[in-house]
Amino acid sequence: MSKPNKITRRALFSPLRATSAAPKRQAETPVAPEDVQADAAPKRLSRWGMAIDLDLCSGCGGCVVSCKSENNVPMLGPEQESAGCTVEWMSVLPRGAKTDEPGSAPLEVMPVPCFHCDNPPCVKVCPVNATYQNEEGIVAQIWDRCIGCRYCTVACPYSRRSFNWKHAEWPESYRSMLNPDVGLRPEGIVEKCTFCHHRIRKLKEEAKLAGRELKSEEFDNLPACSESCPAGAIVFGDLNDPDSRVSRMAASPRASRMHEHLGTKPKVFYLAKDRRNL
Repeated sequence: MSKPNKITRRALFSPLRATSAAPKRQAETPVAPEDVQADAAPKRLSRWGMAIDLDLCSGCGGCVVSCKSENNVPMLGPEQESAGCTVEWMSVLPRGAKTDEPGSAPLEVMPVPCFHCDNPPCVKVCPVNATYQNEEGIVAQIWDRCIGCRYCTVACPYSRRSFNWKHAEWPESYRSMLNPDVGLRPEGIVEKCTFCHHRIRKLKEEAKLAGRELKSEEFDNLPACSESCPAGAIVFGDLNDPDSRVSRMAASPRASRMHEHLGTKPKVFYLAKDRRNL
């Protein structure tokens, strides 16, 4: 009777070792030419800003009214306003000192929204990241995350934030006129101008569905305050686009920014009155 062949452990596992030691050949995936082009030239992000020509502004206050209507800013009574509980995203404030001396310049006014600073102090002090700066430079606010500490209100050197002291009450006749694109803010939070970001988003979505490229002039009067200005003093647009109207106005020798020495780098530019035409 013949004895069975004895198989050693080395002989049993040697084929497996040879297979695992062999280098694996990876399949080469061809790269499409458009992918190479997209990687080589990344898409430029917008940087939204505003320019206000004080030579055209008449101080009518239309921007304030349209901002309230567009963004569902509650209307408060005279008692609450006198107590300092006013909620305003856009204000028309006096500029300069009023004097009764003969020959003195008349008192000027200037529209003041949130300046959406490139170096915003309000973002740095928020303990819950309720206020933040998005990739396009807009200083946004997550209302449901805000705890009402008002650190951002104290940090803002322009006083462009309002605290909502009470729940907004809307008459029944007003409810049908509320803008469904803007949410109602709860009681006890801070709110502010958003550059009508919902309009920017809507315009981008419409252009994407239509399969077309956006033009810079489509943004010139996109926010509610700019759309309603009868004199065309408020211009909005992309500051990163050198051909946009707002970029040309920001580069004007008449242009300046409020409290530039603070280093906040606001994205709202004011064009001074041209005294040569007076």
